Amino acid sequence: MDYLQISNLPVMWLLCSFTVVIAALQAFLFIRAARKATVECEIDPEIPRKAFRVGLVTAIGPALGVFIVMVGLMSAIGGPMSWLRLSIIGAAPTELAAATNGATAAGVTLGGEGYTLEILAVSWFAMALNGAGWLLVTGIFTPGLEALREKMSGGDPHWLGVMSAACSIGVFGYLNANSIVAKGFGNGGPALNMGNLWAVLFGAVSMILLGKFVIPKHPRLAEYSLGIAMIIGIAAALILT
Repeated sequence: MDYLQISNLPVMWLLCSFTVVIAALQAFLFIRAARKATVECEIDPEIPRKAFRVGLVTAIGPALGVFIVMVGLMSAIGGPMSWLRLSIIGAAPTELAAATNGATAAGVTLGGEGYTLEILAVSWFAMALNGAGWLLVTGIFTPGLEALREKMSGGDPHWLGVMSAACSIGVFGYLNANSIVAKGFGNGGPALNMGNLWAVLFGAVSMILLGKFVIPKHPRLAEYSLGIAMIIGIAAALILT
């Protein structure tokens, strides 16, 4: 049996399913807790229903991206581990990079010639180690973040809103910059990833135009605006590159 046959054995699917089921159970428990809080806080039931629809629609684009990467990973490291990793982490490029780095550390390419069962184990270990870092940090520091945020805002809800928005813009701006500016920029390497640049530009302009001209006339489209902008950005990247 080669390494792919072993990595796709029924026992592997069974073992990986435990973690995936736990993740699905967590999602169910969060939804149930949100519904209970809606009743206790006397919130209009339409608000959480609308929020659920917005989340469902905007998750389609990222989910498709994760699915595509998962198909590629399945051909290299097997279906069960790809299913498990992308079900609990969801950062498809990060998981692919971790698996690739594990293979590179062993002196071969991911899924290429010389990629054996032992090197598959190295890729799996690299993926687990890669995810352990942020899980450990969030587990330790998350309980104190709310107190830190309240201290930084001074108890002012308006300043807290501005600070939260600024943090979100900074985080997503950094992530976009990493996707747009290629490695080696300024050192003779390729300057820009034009596909990602077009996607960001068209997505951002679409959000502005939708918010200014379309949503005021058709308010029901507000909950789908992010998903629409993502589709426009992806289509622009495919057409222009």
